[in-house]
Amino acid sequence: MAPRDILHQISGDLRLAIGLLTRLPLPGQPDMARGAASAWAWPLAGLAPALLAGLAIWLSAGFGAGLSAALALAVMAMATGAMHEDGLADTADGLWGGWTAERRLEIMKDSHIGTYGVLALILSVLARWSLLSGLIAADHALPVLLAAAMLSRVPMVALMAWMPPARDGGLSRAVGQPPLQAAAIGGAVALTLALILTGVAALWAALLVVAVAFALGMLAKAKIGGQTGDILGASQQLSEITALAVLAASL
Repeated sequence: MAPRDILHQISGDLRLAIGLLTRLPLPGQPDMARGAASAWAWPLAGLAPALLAGLAIWLSAGFGAGLSAALALAVMAMATGAMHEDGLADTADGLWGGWTAERRLEIMKDSHIGTYGVLALILSVLARWSLLSGLIAADHALPVLLAAAMLSRVPMVALMAWMPPARDGGLSRAVGQPPLQAAAIGGAVALTLALILTGVAALWAALLVVAVAFALGMLAKAKIGGQTGDILGASQQLSEITALAVLAASL
């Protein structure tokens, strides 16, 4: 493949990843031809909401670390349509709210949120707010945000490549199953850039992210027989908290 064609493919994959994982406006329509093969670019798509969050932190620098962290979380939620937060809440409700795989999948598909989902969201927001507040106060927020945004989206690709969809419909099945090569490339790109941004701490963050994502995958396999879009969203949220915690403790 000629260099020009490679660049065109990379650009197309990035557009498709941003179009799928964010609510940011893009000129024209992303090329859907590559489908799940473009999933290697999902970690890079995470840079967009993270950069916007960094801008919010910079603009609110005079109002204190706590408010800046809250604004950063709000910006990231708006940029992604809160799809990952929604996945976390549905996963918590479904995996702990039903006695059979069928019932758990029904609960996860229901638009209403239950007690487990509310608690999961509260704890997730509190954890990220606390970690971000400390990072902002220490003036380390932007590189850590960018690294965590990339590392936390690698499990989404890996879980899709590793596990079958748990239901016949839904976003996960519609996107398709990425090849293992896409997960490997996405992971390598995310880890390389995270190492540049945060040093060797990114390696420890990546290892713990893998452990958290593997544990979630095994839980999902046992309870619903595979992965769903909600499981993928939950993996991003849990992985982001993990990456932020490790990187914050190391800097």
